[in-house]
Amino acid sequence: MLLALGMGAAFLLGCGQAGRSPVAGGGGNATVEAAVDGDTLAVRVDGGRRERVRLLGIDTPESVKRDTPVECFAKEAAGRLRALLPGGTPVRLVRDVEERDRYGRLLAYVYRQPDGLFVNLDLVRGGYAQLLTYPPNVAHTEELRRAAADARRAGRGLWGSCPAAASLPP
Repeated sequence: MLLALGMGAAFLLGCGQAGRSPVAGGGGNATVEAAVDGDTLAVRVDGGRRERVRLLGIDTPESVKRDTPVECFAKEAAGRLRALLPGGTPVRLVRDVEERDRYGRLLAYVYRQPDGLFVNLDLVRGGYAQLLTYPPNVAHTEELRRAAADARRAGRGLWGSCPAAASLPP
């Protein structure tokens, strides 16, 4: 009985934030190759498989979308993600309900190792990203919503630099 309880506790502790499972196939661990833009990473998951990861719960201005002009604050957002996660940085990927988006990218909350920085939240707090939820992937919605409201009130990042941001819904 105690062995079963111990194994169950170890499984739950390994599941990441909000009781969610680590990304399948990689044990949740990966190494950053590069930031593609402000909300997408190229990583190598354990075992060496290359994946693109779309950060859950956030959206940054477009900088590399085909047939789309570079949006206000896009370069700054991409630069912030590159500064937080330069190539070679180990990260922990934690998924929510859905594993992939319609483009085949892994969907994850990203934590920098070994300090545990919640990268998605850091981008929102600094005004580099806004809240964007895709139900059923909503594990951190309230935390991200509060951070976005605070960044907007303070005029941080895109909120103070991009006139069109003022017209976005809160």
